[in-house]
This record gives sequence, structure tokens and C-alpha cells, in this order.
Amino acid sequence: QWQLVESGGGVVQPGGSLRLSCLASGFTVDFFHIGWFRQAPGKEREGVSCLGSSGVRTWYAESVKVRFTISRDHAKNTLYLQMNNLRPNDTGTYYCAEESGWSRLMRGECRHWGRGTQVTVSS
Repeated sequence: QWQLVESGGGVVQPGGSLRLSCLASGFTVDFFHIGWFRQAPGKEREGVSCLGSSGVRTWYAESVKVRFTISRDHAKNTLYLQMNNLRPNDTGTYYCAEESGWSRLMRGECRHWGRGTQVTVSS
């Protein structure tokens, strides 16, 4: 059974850092496109960062470029999102998702989703 489980969220002050993890089971993260999405209260879900199955192709939302870094660990079958210099508008529930098609992943039309982890940036 394919499953994605996020962790690493929490409450952090502006300017702080967090590293989110997404543990995959039932499939190998190296073989599929995978990404992070977030949803703030009262707003639509938006893409944050995506990583291609090759491990080379990446995409970042303009609002997180330079501050966030997506990566994966083959041995741990885990996707990560390192978030630095966090801002209050980074607050939201962060989800990881998997999809075999890059375009569909970019549109958020993913086959498998995790349940999310909450990130709150507040002073």
C-alpha cells in the first residue's frame, strides 16, 4: 500500500528554520516525481517545490526560491524540505504528494497525498 507520512512541522519565529520530512512506503521515491504543497487557512492549496524522478529537475514557487531546498534520501526513502528564513505567510499545512507525470505533479493533480504537517510562523 502506497503511503506518504509528513513530519517536522511546528511553531517557529520569523527568520527561523524547519526541515520537513516525508517518509514514503509502498513505492520508491527515486522512481516518481514528488513534491511539496501547502494550504493556508482560507486559501487554496499551492505548490511549493517539486523534484523530478531523476533527482536533477526541480521547481520552486517564486515566494520560496533561495529560502527552501527540496531533496531526497534514497536509503531512507524520504523526501525533505529544508525551510530557512521563514515568514509568517509561510504558515499552513504542508503536504507531500507523488505523481508519475511531471505536468500533473506541477498542477497538483497527484495520485497519492500525505495527511500533512502544520507549520506556523509567528512571533
